[in-house]
Amino acid sequence: MTVTAERKLTTQKAIAEAIAGEMKADDSILVMGEDIGVYGGIFGATEGLLDEFGPERIMDTPISETGFIGAAVGAAINGLRPIVELMFVDFFGVCMDQIYNNMAKIHYFSGGSVKVPMVLMMAAGGGYSDAGQHSQTLWGTFAHLPGMKVVVPSNPYDAKGLMTAAIRDDNPVVYMFHKGVLGLGWMTNNPRATGVVPQEPYEVPIGKAKVVREGTDLTIATIGLSVHRALDAAEALEDKKVSAEVLDLRSLVPLDREGIVASVEKTHRLLVVDEDYHSFGMSGEVITSAIEGAFDYLDAPPVRVTTPDIPIPYSRPLEEWALPSVDRIVEAGSSLLVSG
Repeated sequence: MTVTAERKLTTQKAIAEAIAGEMKADDSILVMGEDIGVYGGIFGATEGLLDEFGPERIMDTPISETGFIGAAVGAAINGLRPIVELMFVDFFGVCMDQIYNNMAKIHYFSGGSVKVPMVLMMAAGGGYSDAGQHSQTLWGTFAHLPGMKVVVPSNPYDAKGLMTAAIRDDNPVVYMFHKGVLGLGWMTNNPRATGVVPQEPYEVPIGKAKVVREGTDLTIATIGLSVHRALDAAEALEDKKVSAEVLDLRSLVPLDREGIVASVEKTHRLLVVDEDYHSFGMSGEVITSAIEGAFDYLDAPPVRVTTPDIPIPYSRPLEEWALPSVDRIVEAGSSLLVSG
């Protein structure tokens, strides 16, 4: 009997495969953005698509984010299903009018009669000395604004399934991938950026968190690359006789509040890890969800490990200090057990 080895892909290749699979099945899907054609995207999310589908469906655009995102909105409301790559999330400032006042609101403004089935994908995250212009996450900013779903995969399997679900969704979906989970050779090596990915199409439900590590003493709720840091921290905490559960939120809109509450009811302690800014963001919303839904189960006040409310530093030592690290997560988790 021949045993077939499980097929493994990097997160970057899983995203490209999801897009290709949906494009084969649906001629209304097209992709547009800067350097997404000949170059295949600077993060490889559209690698090989131009050769397979041609320039009419894989369209390199000028450096005019307002122009091509506006064009995608127009295409979506007229029956197409565009996927647009903004490249770095930090560039949202030059095109926020199209994103929030058009993409996110047209369905509401039309009384529900006009759909905007488009995916806006972009890279997020620091750790590469790219400074404040290219290193933010900002998923909390998009999640705060009504009208858009927001997903953030942490691994190849979820990357393909969430992209498939996003393309098929009739709502605008903001699809954000952290650079550190892509598995690109020119970035810091991350062994978890490669994983088993089925070849056939499948969906990962948007709005459903996943327990990626079972635990009994502490819940670490997080998203994106911080899932990997949380898993490393959970291993270190195990040496301290602490059993940490790691909850991968996977999406912020919708937020799986029931999943957060269920985990906290089990562990009685909550640590939220978020590479986004400390104030007015994901970490506060997750903590509030736990307090509102599981207050009587908490044995200690929730704690969060986040990025301070400062521009991401260019200096490597300062950047390392600012971003959530395994050591910071371990320290915070240990303090929760002491305070409880």
